[in-house]
Amino acid sequence: MAEPSNVSLSGLTESEAQEVHGFFIQGFLIFTAIAIVAHILVWLWRPWIPGPDGYASLEGINQTAQALLPMLA
Repeated sequence: MAEPSNVSLSGLTESEAQEVHGFFIQGFLIFTAIAIVAHILVWLWRPWIPGPDGYASLEGINQTAQALLPMLA
């Protein structure tokens, strides 16, 4: 009983492996897009870096930068 020479260690042929890879990449890109949108929505709802007076003090990027710089020094 001879095995086909075009089957890899996974048991898939080259075209089957490419098809599985395509589905994996497509699923990964959809998941990544959903995760990016979710992170943006959460950031708009409540920024991860609060200002000195809490979340209410962050109204602009300048205040965010001023609140972040003392934490880094």
